[in-house]
Amino acid sequence: MNFQVTVLKILAAYPEGFAVMEDLKRDMAILATSGRDWADRTRRLAARAPGLDIWSQGLVERLSGGWKITAKGRAVLEVMEARPAALEAAHVPAVESPSPSFPEPVPPLRQSADRAKWRRERRERRREARERARVNAS
Repeated sequence: MNFQVTVLKILAAYPEGFAVMEDLKRDMAILATSGRDWADRTRRLAARAPGLDIWSQGLVERLSGGWKITAKGRAVLEVMEARPAALEAAHVPAVESPSPSFPEPVPPLRQSADRAKWRRERRERRREARERARVNAS
């Protein structure tokens, strides 16, 4: 799993691109244990942006209590996620040659309705966990 690509993808999925460290760590843990699909996906995305450094390139900024993706970070992520067909259309070869093989397109992380449902479920799970902890502490 490519850490920097994962950070960009997670932050881009949050409202206004900001996530507190607790949420960021939890989402990273979920993705890290989700199987090879995520690791393969981040590897493909990272290959499209060699030399990626989210801190020195100003793609992510540290704010009190969390991290936030910048406009430049969103732009870099869009370039990394650009469909291979769009890349081929931008480059029209003068002579017909065998087309280069591009990795399969990367689907978007989540749709906004899915994200809202996921957040509601996450809040409910946290609330239930707090209640269980309170009962067990009594």
